[in-house]
Amino acid sequence: MNIAMLLDMAAEGFGDRVLIGRTDDGLTAPKLRELAVGGARSVRAADADAIVYLAVNGPALPVALFAAARAGVPLIPVNYRLGAAQLDALLANHPRALGIADPEHGEALRRAGLAVRSPDQWLTQAAAEAPAAPGDEEPAPSPDAPAVLIYTSGTTSTPKGVVLRHHNLVSYVLGTVEFAGADPDEAALVSVPPYHIAAVSNVLTNLYAGRRALSLEQFTPESWLDLVRRQRVTNAMVVPTMLARIMDTDGLDRSVPSLRALAYGGARMPVRVIETALRVWPHVDFVNAYGLTETSSTITVLGPQEHRTAVASDDPAVRARLGSAGLPVPGVELEVRDASGAVVGPGETGQIWVRGDQVSGEYAGQGSAVDERGFFHTRDQGRIDADGYLHIEGRADDTIIRGAENIAPAEIEDVLLRHPDVLDAVVVGVPDEEWGQRIEAVVVVRDGAELDAGDLRAQVRGTLRGSKTPERITRWAELPRTPTGKLVRRDIVEALTADR
Repeated sequence: MNIAMLLDMAAEGFGDRVLIGRTDDGLTAPKLRELAVGGARSVRAADADAIVYLAVNGPALPVALFAAARAGVPLIPVNYRLGAAQLDALLANHPRALGIADPEHGEALRRAGLAVRSPDQWLTQAAAEAPAAPGDEEPAPSPDAPAVLIYTSGTTSTPKGVVLRHHNLVSYVLGTVEFAGADPDEAALVSVPPYHIAAVSNVLTNLYAGRRALSLEQFTPESWLDLVRRQRVTNAMVVPTMLARIMDTDGLDRSVPSLRALAYGGARMPVRVIETALRVWPHVDFVNAYGLTETSSTITVLGPQEHRTAVASDDPAVRARLGSAGLPVPGVELEVRDASGAVVGPGETGQIWVRGDQVSGEYAGQGSAVDERGFFHTRDQGRIDADGYLHIEGRADDTIIRGAENIAPAEIEDVLLRHPDVLDAVVVGVPDEEWGQRIEAVVVVRDGAELDAGDLRAQVRGTLRGSKTPERITRWAELPRTPTGKLVRRDIVEALTADR
């Protein structure tokens, strides 16, 4: 099965229900299929071997996704925030692609020698090439064909192109969503850029469920809340920094009467923020979704009832689940292994490995990264508790090695973020001649708060121990993060060592 078949099912099952965009000018599934067929004709006429998408989110993205599928080529959504040198190097890998770009990003595609269409030109051309009636004039792509190629964020290394094949994406959709499971009035708001796996997976899951999908091009707390109210959004997906800004910005009207469910993921959520959100929006079902590009999106979920049970519990073990990533979704297996590759027991920290049909673990030009048993190394550290809940403790690359002791930054960050005036925090290892690395922290403090670094250090020392206490805590106005909320730790280390 391929993702084009998911669109065929939606087109046959949902009729004139608007599923893409706003209610007044959005696309129905039959119209989306019509445009996808027209777009596929354009791809074949150009003899293109891929579609490169260098634009903000919007209706052009799902049309490009399904046009690429029908043409038997991958969609490559590219990060338009990359620098010119990085962008040129990435685009050099795709000299035969058809390009879709916003006007301000089109020059990069032209430098790479690609033909460029704006999103509006792409939609117009797809409509002009669309057949008068649906037909089967093109062969269906193989389930093993690449459907999407997404470059990783490159926060710790050079971006790598993750290959997601049709069967990976279809497996994820069928394992996590019920066909036609959404009510006709449901609408989903996705606030991540198109080069994030969540943008692609949300197109597929919402379409399959029959839920109208909207996108927000530029996030601010005010614009997000306004769009939720005006479009009567029932379901939304945000990254943790977005929810933190919604909860922490003073003077906002946070009323969202239509909102029923909110999913978050992409980075660690401070417990303080989710506790606040549960109080502010008691009628909303919160879902923590943990996944990777290499796994076609979500592999574990902490569901609504688990959120409510954890925040109401006096049992420390149950309350700790509020900071967990939840339980595996159907069809996904997890293992936590030590440095030798042996599987560790419940509660023991190690490196997280995952297996399942939705797991790709494949990189363009490098092949598969799964082991002989089909498991993929996520490069995240964590533990699985006695009840099966996964707790993420950060990237393996982020581990601080101080005097031969391995220290997870996440543990220290959690303590710092418990302070009511600390809005954001990061802990990193800085080179040190005596210890190998020393622990330093950077915090973002609430406006107007008088916060003493010594008091924060004492809070860490009293909760953990002296060897895990930051030697220095610096106050910044903001932390460098990607648009999906991931910390760019290498930039932080460089800044902290630049003045030494």
